[in-house]
Amino acid sequence: MSETPRTDTENPTPEDLRRQVEHTRDELGHTVEALAAKADIKAQAKERTAAVKQQTAEKTALATGQVREKAGQVAQKLKDRTPDPVLEKTAQAAAQVRDGAARAGQYAVDKTPDPLLQTAGQAATAARANRKPLLAAAGALLLTVLLVRRSRGHRR
Repeated sequence: MSETPRTDTENPTPEDLRRQVEHTRDELGHTVEALAAKADIKAQAKERTAAVKQQTAEKTALATGQVREKAGQVAQKLKDRTPDPVLEKTAQAAAQVRDGAARAGQYAVDKTPDPLLQTAGQAATAARANRKPLLAAAGALLLTVLLVRRSRGHRR
C-alpha cells in the first residue's frame, strides 16, 4: 500500500505551531479588549455624553448663526421700510436715551454702597464668563418669538 502524502496541517512543523499560537494569542487579545470595552459602561456613558455635548454645541452654534442672520435681515427690512425723517428722529431719541442712561448709571454708581457695587461687578463678571450660554438662550428666545409671530401671521 502506498501512503498518501501528508500536508502541513496533518504534520505541522514547530514553526507552524508557533505562528498558529501567536495568531491565536492576537485574536484572543482583541476579543478580550472588545469584551472589556463592552463591559465598561462608565466609559461608554462618557463617550455618549461627549458625543451629545458635541452635537448640542454644533446645533447651538448653527441656531445662533441662523438667529443672528434672521435678526440682521429683520433689522435691515425695518430700516429699509422706515422713512428717513423717522430714522433721524429715532437716532436723536436714541442719543438722548443713551445720554440719560449714562447720567442715570453714573448717579446710581455714586449713590450705591460699595459692597453692592462689588457684588454687581462679580455678577457681571460671571455673566461675561458664561456669555455663550446666555447668547444661545437669548437667540433661542428671539427665534421662538419670531416663529410665533410668523405662525400668527399665517392664521389671519
